[in-house]
Amino acid sequence: MPRFSIIVPSHGVAGRLSQALDSVLAQSFGDFELIPVCDAPDCAAADIAADRAARDSRVAPVHSPPSAGPAGARNTGARAATGAYLLFLDGDDVLVPGALAALDTRLAEADGTDVLYFEHERVPWWEGEPANPAAPLLAKTPDGAFAPGRAPHLTGVQLPAWSAVYRRAFLAERRLEFPAGHYTDIGFATRAAADADRMTVLRSVVVRHLVRRQGSRLNQPGEHHVELLDQAELALAYAAGRGLPAERRGPLFEQLFALILKTAAHPGRLTRGRRAFFRRASRLYRRHRPAGFRPPGGRLGVQHRLLASGSYTAFRALRGANRAAAGILGRLPRPQGLRTRLRYRRRLRAPLDPNLVVYCAYWGRGYACNPAAIHAKARELAPHLRGVFLVEPDQAHTVPKGVEHAVIGSRRYWEVLARATYLVNNANFAEGVVKRPGSVHLQTQHGTPLKTMGVDQSTYPVVAAASGSFAKMLGRVDRWDYNLSSNRHSTQMWERAFPGSYEHLEYGYPRNDVYYTATADDVARVRRELGVPEGKTAVLYAPTHRDHETGFGAGGLDLEAFCEAAGEDVVVLLRAHYFYDRGGRRERTGRIIDVTG
Repeated sequence: MPRFSIIVPSHGVAGRLSQALDSVLAQSFGDFELIPVCDAPDCAAADIAADRAARDSRVAPVHSPPSAGPAGARNTGARAATGAYLLFLDGDDVLVPGALAALDTRLAEADGTDVLYFEHERVPWWEGEPANPAAPLLAKTPDGAFAPGRAPHLTGVQLPAWSAVYRRAFLAERRLEFPAGHYTDIGFATRAAADADRMTVLRSVVVRHLVRRQGSRLNQPGEHHVELLDQAELALAYAAGRGLPAERRGPLFEQLFALILKTAAHPGRLTRGRRAFFRRASRLYRRHRPAGFRPPGGRLGVQHRLLASGSYTAFRALRGANRAAAGILGRLPRPQGLRTRLRYRRRLRAPLDPNLVVYCAYWGRGYACNPAAIHAKARELAPHLRGVFLVEPDQAHTVPKGVEHAVIGSRRYWEVLARATYLVNNANFAEGVVKRPGSVHLQTQHGTPLKTMGVDQSTYPVVAAASGSFAKMLGRVDRWDYNLSSNRHSTQMWERAFPGSYEHLEYGYPRNDVYYTATADDVARVRRELGVPEGKTAVLYAPTHRDHETGFGAGGLDLEAFCEAAGEDVVVLLRAHYFYDRGGRRERTGRIIDVTG
């Protein structure tokens, strides 16, 4: 039996899963099994897990459908585990070097421990110092193994499930699993704390937890916050059923209602049903308040008393919930000119046109790439949709006949952007464009990322300085609803480089459909138009833009030498990156054909 079973749910974090798994496999202490939990055998995370499993027999992937949520994934992993102790690790977190050795030593010193709590760092995804919120909690605990009554503040509320190690036999004996739904850590960890006979702590950091840019689902608005009351009721009823003394139920009660009151007082979390949430919380408060419980002081104490009395009106007045929220029109766009701004403002007040689709490629460089391919197919499959392509003034003449277009910066340009329900781009729309509720933004991308991009460039000072504001870039990312990806590698790269709450569509690039639809006659025609000699093999060379280069070159590749080595039957089709497609024809001769443009 291995000493540890490390369970790693992977839903939505394929871009960082490799780092999590490798942080475990690199541990100096090797007596463990690693159980990645993937959505399905054919998902991106499963490919990563399978790669590690092929290289290391300690890796044993399992599958849990996304519909089962984090609770289902963890329970599936726990049922597959054979180790003496379970450790739950999020798929974008990492174990610090030496973590398992330190845990093993601590457990050996505190034999028979049911739950071992340890410190963790919350690492900002972008800037800021890591925080260690567990350190103050664990500093107040006894040394060695101890009965839970000696540290009643360790209730399981303030430490997530991945900040502890659990004895597997203990969980099995008590039949403890993660309850379904949101706030599952509370329902699981509070019952584990209530049932434990012996606890111990490790006062050093074991896990580095990534604070995601899109934030925790638990901090976002929605009706799922009602499930906090479900988990609180489960925890309080379980503690009462186990006969926990008031000295232990008091801290549990206070910590749970600190969370409940924080949610009730936050106007952005509960989008509706605030009164019903408050009333149910009030009933829970009165039913489970331990004998002799004294509310805290200050504003929180006032909230406790209002909750106990059930006075929602007074509570609402206290938190100032009647402050008017700023509407979308308060965040004005930045089209140039007063008249344009006013017209755009008026158009934003009009309803969205459900049949209007706006397309743009390469910042208006013409009818091209994935947006053009989608536009063409939409005309065939959904002829009721009206598509408008956005182009720069000097590219308007290149738009194919019959394709409606608008010149960027014109009055009509701002009108269609304000009214369109669907917006499709392979780059980004202007910063002044407002993401309206109900609109759908599709980012199609326009290549395979074989270099450092997005926020990953932040560690390269020269490139970062030339890339502009990362904050503005992320503001543009926040407009995306869907991000089109051509392959697994791209999906993982986009997830890291452009963090956001959009959904990946790993469907391939529509612009590449021509490779499957072109006929032999089409191929012959294109070869003639490009000037490829009869009987020659054409090799396409399309180097990407490199941020350290100031102009187009061959990327260090000597094309003449390549042709010489390839033989007389080969010609090279040279296509420059679109950043250089307006710089005139490159001076190439002989077997190198410039197809840029």
